[in-house]
Parts: sequence; structure tokens; C-alpha cells
Amino acid sequence: MEAISVFDIFKVGIGPSSSHTMGPWRAAEQFVRWLREQPEARRDLSGVREVVVDLFGSLAKTGKGHGTDFAVLMGLAGEDPVTCDVEGVQELFASICHDKVLRLGGVHSIAFDPEKSVRFRMREALPFHANALTLHATLHDGTQQSQTYYSVGGGFVVQENAPPSASQRVRLPNPIEKARELEEACARTGLDIAGVVLLNERTWRTDHETRDGLLRIWQTMRECIFRGCHTGGELPGGLRVTRRAAAMNHKLLGIAGPVGKVPPGAQPLGETVARLTPESLDVWCKGLRASDSDFQNIMKWVGCFALAVNEENAAFGRVVTAPTNGAAGVIPAVMMYMDLFARRPGEKSNEEAIVDFMLVAGELGSLFKKGATISAAMGGCQAEIGVSSAMAAGGLAYCLGANTQQVLMAAEIAMEHHLGMTCDPIGGLVQVPCIERNTMGAIKAIMAANIAMESDASQAKVHLDDVIATMWATAKDMHTKYKETAEGGLALRISVSVSEC
Repeated sequence: MEAISVFDIFKVGIGPSSSHTMGPWRAAEQFVRWLREQPEARRDLSGVREVVVDLFGSLAKTGKGHGTDFAVLMGLAGEDPVTCDVEGVQELFASICHDKVLRLGGVHSIAFDPEKSVRFRMREALPFHANALTLHATLHDGTQQSQTYYSVGGGFVVQENAPPSASQRVRLPNPIEKARELEEACARTGLDIAGVVLLNERTWRTDHETRDGLLRIWQTMRECIFRGCHTGGELPGGLRVTRRAAAMNHKLLGIAGPVGKVPPGAQPLGETVARLTPESLDVWCKGLRASDSDFQNIMKWVGCFALAVNEENAAFGRVVTAPTNGAAGVIPAVMMYMDLFARRPGEKSNEEAIVDFMLVAGELGSLFKKGATISAAMGGCQAEIGVSSAMAAGGLAYCLGANTQQVLMAAEIAMEHHLGMTCDPIGGLVQVPCIERNTMGAIKAIMAANIAMESDASQAKVHLDDVIATMWATAKDMHTKYKETAEGGLALRISVSVSEC
């Protein structure tokens, strides 16, 4: 039984895709670590003469639009997506492409021409998963070392023929594979969902460490929203998509002038973005709380928050997988809604509510990963936007005072109305229709939570386990062209090819 931590579901990284960017990045890092353990390659990697990367399946078909080649190079170069300078890695990528030299692991220079050394095998697929890559290293003695990895969604990576991972060997006090087992654990322990999840998290860290770690992730989400709400211009990639969150932010706050006007407390940085500081972020959030909070404007703010995150994601910015990059805007938008506009019962502070939300949402995400998939290449967009909406609905319902059955009902309702959603990114880019879908997922999550709160969940006709099983069956029935290949749906109707982008 796989043990999944909330920190496996919520991970800091760089856009635009958890499966096509973050996963290959991590796979390349793993390959470098593995090479260091091979005597012929040597710890300093000086025994390596050449590295070649083969991308298969969905990674090959939409890898250009998703930055898969960029991600693999950054992983080989020893960059960390959590801590790297976001602008700096773009400059490093450009330098490698220009100079055709890669510092493997950041220590050993080898000749590397991305046009030849990263091969997009569009007509080939490996059997285990649609997102596969094989990395080959040729040593100075002429021998070759190779490893194959699968990016299975949400930034998770599986190495072919690898022994069981540490997470698969962990024994949790409350092992949970299905939603009904989560209900049973709550009844057995006398704890609610957040309490059961926190008890399991103690397997890896203290409660204090869990709380601090989740609040740091929340801060990354808030910073991402702020950046997206203060940056105009067009997104990269060739579609010429205009960023909209900044204009919405200005209009809702009644700020006159061009996008990029600096809000109170912020420092100017060029014409299109306000400098992010802890003070500017807090001042901006206070302004939102004080803004006109009628229903229509609140819904506009929810849409603005979701747009902001996924515009940042599409621009190769720093985001949090929740549970994926393509769906990274849903949960932050609903959390901002809860933090700024929703009235919650009880005495819990905003920070306590945020931690509880993420504990509950993270557990719901793990149920979908175990019982179905969180990879669009395996299940279409229902596996990304649908799962994130279900996670957000359950987290919000919990924080609004829902009982365990109502929380599961909220998640079930949200997913039920995403079943069958295809993944058909135009030009292979995580932009159209992906960015707007995050706004829809967030609004559905809020409505699902409200419906569940007003319902007798014990009378529900569909259980969360049923909808997870249905989602997986639907994923297996779905035609491959609707699974992140840019070969069907809108991607086929709109005449923009991956090569043009």
C-alpha cells in the first residue's frame, strides 16, 4: 500500500506542467544521482562523455509546448525547481542552446546540442505510462548507461524496474486507500478528517513541522496569485494569449491607468509588474477584504485568482502542484475565497483553517491518485481540473463546518460534474483551454461545498468511491487523442501546431 503525504500532493515547482515539466525535471535529477553511484561515471561525473534523452508518448507529442526539453536540461544541469532563480534558469537554458555545452550535475561540462540530444519519439510509446523518457549516458570507455522513467502525474516519477520506494515501505497508523476507509478511520479514532491525516503525517514529521511546511506552501500560492494579478503582457509560446488577471485586478479595485500600476505598499518594477514584498502582499490582501464584496464581485475575484496562478504557470513561473500544475489555480483560488470572503464557524485562526484545508484536500487528492489517476495523459482533464475541484470542494466544506460525510459528498459532487472532461491543449501549450478551466473548477468547488453543506449526506445516492471508480473507467474508455496529445478536440479545430509554438 502506497503511503502518500500531503507534501507529495502539494509541491513547489515551476510551470507549465507537473507531468511534462516537473516530472521530467525530477527524472533527470534522479538520473544524475544514479550516475554518480556508477564507478565508471565517477562521483564528479568526469567519466561521462555524452548524454542523450528520448521522450516517448505524450511527452514527445506535447513536450515542446510544455517545456519538457527545458525541464530535462535543468535537471541534468543540477538545478532545483524549488529553489532555483526562475529567470536564471531561462537564461541557462538559452545559454545551453546557444553554446551547446551542458554542465552535467553543475560540475562536469559535456558537449550537448538540445536539437540533437533531446529526441522526440512521437510515434513511439512505452507500455507502462504515456509519459515516458529514457536517458542514456555514454562513458569515456565507450560503455553506455541508461535508465527509463515514467512521469505519472502531479510531479510523481517512477523508475523502471526500481525496488519499492521508501513511501511504499512506510506503515501509517491509518492506512487509507478508499474514501470509506477514511470514514472508518474517523469513526475508529474519534477524529475528523484533518485529525486523521495529521496523525498519519506524524510518520514523517512533527505537527509543528507539518503546520509550518503547509503555511510555507500557502505563502508560495499567495505570492503566485499576487504576481499574476500584477503582470500584464502576452504569454510565451506563440499563441499570443493576453494575460487577463492583472486587468481584472485593477478593474475590481477601481484602479485607473494601464495594467502594472503599483498598488499601495508595493515598489515599482518596470511597467507591467509590482514588486513582491511581504508588505505589498499583505496590503493588497487587506484591500481585497475591504473591496465591494457582493456575490458577483466575489465570483469575479475567484476567477481572477485562478487566472493569475495559471497565467504564471504558463509563463514558466513558480507555482504549487495542486495536485498538478495544469490545475494549480483551483485550490489557491478557493483558499483565497475562504480566507478573504467566507465566514467560518468556530474559533480557529485563518492560519489554522488554511492548514486544515490543505490536510483535507491533500488526503482527497491521494484517494484519486490511488484509485484512479491525476495524470491528464492517462485520464484527460478530469484527472487534473476534476481532481483539483474535488479536493477544493472537500477542503472548503470541512472549513465551513461540514461533517465527514458532507466533506466526501462535496468532493463527489465536484468530480461528478467533471467526468469525461478531455485534455486538448491548443498547440500543446498549457494555455487554451487550460487557464480558464481553472476558474470553472474553482467555482464548481465552491458550489459543490455549499450544496453538500445543505444536504443530508447520509442519503447521498453516489459515494466518493463510486465517482473515483467511474472516473478511472471513463479514463480507460477515453480515446488517446483526448489525453494530452494535442491531436483532438480544440487542439485539432484551432489551426496552431506544436511546431508553430
